[in-house]
Amino acid sequence: MIRILGVDPGLRHTGWGVIAMDGPRLTWIAHGVIKPDTKADMADRLADLCVQLRAVIEAHAPQEAAIEETFVNINPRSTLLLGQARGAAMATLAGAGLKVAEFAATKVKQSVVGTGAADKTQVAFMVRRLLPKAGEVSADAADALAVAITHAHLAGTAAALHKSFP
Repeated sequence: MIRILGVDPGLRHTGWGVIAMDGPRLTWIAHGVIKPDTKADMADRLADLCVQLRAVIEAHAPQEAAIEETFVNINPRSTLLLGQARGAAMATLAGAGLKVAEFAATKVKQSVVGTGAADKTQVAFMVRRLLPKAGEVSADAADALAVAITHAHLAGTAAALHKSFP
């Protein structure tokens, strides 16, 4: 059994979700949202994100991690700020000794919903169907769980292909 931590990075809300993969079976472990103080300085917000994400890692002991790639906005400042949060999260994951997979938002949506054009409500709906024990999930946590599910699907496929075709 492998525990996977999925992360949906953001400066205001960073969603996280942990699942277990046992062969083709996926099981919900935990999820939540990290909310740094929006009134704090940027460095303090990023540090808080790192501290809280490290606490998630210590509490749930994932063996693998996956993170959503930065979505390029029309506003370059927003993209830069999101990139800083993503970089802090990636450094925290790697610093904890986790190998980090990266997935585009469209790939995550396609993997979980079946179309890369799905909206957040469709992603949350499918996450609840695939992981019924998760219960009600906020949009940010649902996105993070979807990232973990995508990693499980693609890691499982890669492992199966590797075994079939050495």
